Amino acid sequence: MDRRKLEEMLSIPFHNIDVIRQAFTHSSYVNEHRNVHFSDNERLEFLGDAVLELGVSQYLYRKYPSMPEGEMTKLRAAIVCEPSLEAFARSLNFGEHILLGKGEEMTGGRNRPALLADVFEAFLGAVYLDQGFDTALNFLEKHVFPKIDTGAFSHGMDYKSKLQEVVQKDKNQTIEYKIVDEKGPSHNKEFIAELLINSEVLGSGIGRTKKEAEQRAAKDALDKIEN
Repeated sequence: MDRRKLEEMLSIPFHNIDVIRQAFTHSSYVNEHRNVHFSDNERLEFLGDAVLELGVSQYLYRKYPSMPEGEMTKLRAAIVCEPSLEAFARSLNFGEHILLGKGEEMTGGRNRPALLADVFEAFLGAVYLDQGFDTALNFLEKHVFPKIDTGAFSHGMDYKSKLQEVVQKDKNQTIEYKIVDEKGPSHNKEFIAELLINSEVLGSGIGRTKKEAEQRAAKDALDKIEN
């Protein structure tokens, strides 16, 4: 684990380096270094999971004041699931800092999705112990919450259905989605969708699929209606 590289990348000066190192210590490393008094990251992972749930819950509660409890639960589940946590860890290059046993290293453990997801939660737990909930929340505000705002977890939310419910309160309003542009090569396309209510554009969105672009256009419209 490269302490200085982590501190520089995350803009977090660590106080207790031992607890930060523990966050990146896999049980396989501990098993192979019994002469060194290291602990693995499993307990920190447990704590980080709770910090993450609270941080995300608080953010969703404040960001979407009209979102029902059931929808907030679905969106939170999409954010804190293993594939999302793995993606967060990869975006921060956490894999290169993990302390692994030789066997785990040889079998590709450094790139194992579950292991990366665990490290992300353990690191969050370590930050909480080292500097408190506010610093942990600041970390989430920089590296997790912006992805919520850009619709990265729209697969966990059906914004089109939500918008339909809102618009149907006035039976005279009509909803229409249009794909207005396509960009990029066939293997890496981006679609741009517009949402029209009574023929007027109220929202727009970009996605890798037409459905994703429409969902983001619906989210854009919902945000405007809520504000």
